Amino acid sequence: MNSMNRRSVLLAGLGAAGAGALAACSRSGSAPALVSPSGPAVSAVDEQRVRTGRTHELTLTAARAKVDLGAGITPVTWAFSGRTPGRELRVPAGDTLAATLSNQLPGRATTSVHWHGIALRNDMDGVPPVTQTAVRAGRDFTYRFTADTPGTYFFHPHVGVQLDRGLYAPLIVEDPREPLPYDEEWVVVLDDWLDGVTGTPDEVFAELRHGMGGTDTGGAGMDGTHMGEDSGSPSGAPGHDMGHDMGDMGGTDMGGSGSTGAASTAGSPSPAATGGAGHSFMLMGAESPLLGGDAGDVRYPYHLVNGRVPADPEVFRAKPGKRVRLRLINAGGDTAYRVALGGHRLTLTHTDGFPVRHQQVDTVLIGMGERYDALVTLGDGVFPLVALAEGKNALGRALVRTGPGAAPAATVRPKELDGMIMTASQLRAAEDVRLTQRKTDRVHRIELTGGMTSYDWAVNGKRFDMSHPAANPITVERGERVRLDFVNTTTMWHPMHLHGHTYQIGGSGPRKDTAIVLPKKTMSVFFDADNPGRWMLHCHNAYHGEAGMMALVGYRA
Repeated sequence: MNSMNRRSVLLAGLGAAGAGALAACSRSGSAPALVSPSGPAVSAVDEQRVRTGRTHELTLTAARAKVDLGAGITPVTWAFSGRTPGRELRVPAGDTLAATLSNQLPGRATTSVHWHGIALRNDMDGVPPVTQTAVRAGRDFTYRFTADTPGTYFFHPHVGVQLDRGLYAPLIVEDPREPLPYDEEWVVVLDDWLDGVTGTPDEVFAELRHGMGGTDTGGAGMDGTHMGEDSGSPSGAPGHDMGHDMGDMGGTDMGGSGSTGAASTAGSPSPAATGGAGHSFMLMGAESPLLGGDAGDVRYPYHLVNGRVPADPEVFRAKPGKRVRLRLINAGGDTAYRVALGGHRLTLTHTDGFPVRHQQVDTVLIGMGERYDALVTLGDGVFPLVALAEGKNALGRALVRTGPGAAPAATVRPKELDGMIMTASQLRAAEDVRLTQRKTDRVHRIELTGGMTSYDWAVNGKRFDMSHPAANPITVERGERVRLDFVNTTTMWHPMHLHGHTYQIGGSGPRKDTAIVLPKKTMSVFFDADNPGRWMLHCHNAYHGEAGMMALVGYRA
């Protein structure tokens, strides 16, 4: 696990060679000529964005930190400005964000910031080595872009699996002409947590990449540090950076979809969740009919809501009768969450920043990288806001308090979790954001391949090679209507995320940038090629993407 890999060598070389190395990647082999991330085509489209003229300047310091998850749990992780989630960023649509990333991570760890869901200019997308060189330890990089589409977004690194540490935070782009009437607004960030408790994401990926058969498949090896460096784990064990965590729930029974029985919400992990002898992070037996079978790969000792464990939750306070907008973000690495508010129904209004036809539900399923907005009118009392780790029989939770009374127990499982459940494929786009009817100019088959046996996750049978990122691009041309047919040949679900664009599911489904593709199913999505550059398309399971389930969508020059 400590051996240097192709990405470590590549990123070190890119740091020295700069932008010239990026250009060289696109010229390798017989790959088609693609638009440069900072070329004139990118600048021309960026100049057309509607701007207010206001700029928000801030610094994001990525560094090792001891974070407080509640109940006396204080793991050492990597975080922005010493907290997780990082401080919420909020800007009106049309404003410019000038965010300086200061890399103070240990050793020689490189990092970046990806602005998840934002259709920004390509060279600000934060994907080394595709759109920029990685930011080296002790160095700064300023991301400057206009956020012109209102919605609920978040940001995280795009180096290794650094997301699975504590390096993430919400980004809210406000609509200056907000049409929704509500009294309060709460941002709710969901996460599965392992880092600094049972191990590190580096150790997780090192185990997973051996696969079920025990043979090292090499993996994609896309970390941001060098061998023998301090990974930030309490034990001081050396490691390379990967990022976001994927554990399980504390040794409870994981049979079924989690629809029956008490869920694990203990304030400390059980022995089964600590990895045991040999640091076994692999999760076995997690099943969910909603997800088509296998629910996840990795054991997590905790599931967090706004960085708090269930035994010591965040408390949202309001008066009875108030109408609240919930902005739900799944920042997890390996876990889908079923979210419900005890004693209430939710009215879904948006997903991934775009409005949908309003739909009243009891609970909603949220995959990694997805976001949902919902309205709810509050009753009188104390209510659990619960995120069920789908198929893993574990809960994250917060409390909503509108009056006096005792808080429900941490193990309380509201009946709404088993009521009317909504997934993205059941929603419809609002009329004003539905794609206009036109013929499809280009179709790409995006076959999702691989499995747990060899941990060889890939797109179209090819594991993404960071040393030649533009070698086998999925090409489009500006102005085209493009259809992507996600064909999932695997026995695992995959939340597929497209950078720099939103797509529409089918002819009238919701506009999204991340959607769950179920095992052995096909999902067709449409998007307009209106944002030139080189954009990643990948599974937002942190470990599947890192293993190779990525591809490059490139605009032809």
